[in-house]
Amino acid sequence: MYKPHSTRFVVLAAGGLQITMRLAFMKKAEKTMVTIADKIRAMAQKGMPRADIARRLGKRYQHVRNVLEHDKKRAAKEIAKQSNGSLDSLKSQKIRIGPDGRVVIPASFREALKLNEGDALFARIEDGEIHLLTPKAAAQRAKAVVRRFVPEGVSLVDELIEDRRREARREAERG
Repeated sequence: MYKPHSTRFVVLAAGGLQITMRLAFMKKAEKTMVTIADKIRAMAQKGMPRADIARRLGKRYQHVRNVLEHDKKRAAKEIAKQSNGSLDSLKSQKIRIGPDGRVVIPASFREALKLNEGDALFARIEDGEIHLLTPKAAAQRAKAVVRRFVPEGVSLVDELIEDRRREARREAERG
């Protein structure tokens, strides 16, 4: 936990390990770092909460948040670039179910599939697994299923049009 008014603060790391850092580091970082963004990154890396970083640097909280969130997005884009458009390197990743059964799709997956907030996905259960499909992937699967039952060289569109024309002729004859 960070103690803003003391000469040092304590960061509780994973497993309860305590790391004590002197505020002298913060003062040194503030003087040696050139840009505000670099200072924000350095302080965040040392475990200082965003609100305290903003207060210390005299910046708005939103500025601090934007710098740190932009770095996350940049890292996700780098992962997507490294995969060279291939999704093979993004095969699996452990995620957790949150409140109300919510699941967050990792940023690297969203970037690779070009998914944005509000986009629709199709979910299905197959062999005890949950599969999420983009609309494009769902359409491709649907086409594959239909193709299994339609002989090659047969156009369903042409058959539908011909069927509608026959119905129209019958209605005209009854007329």
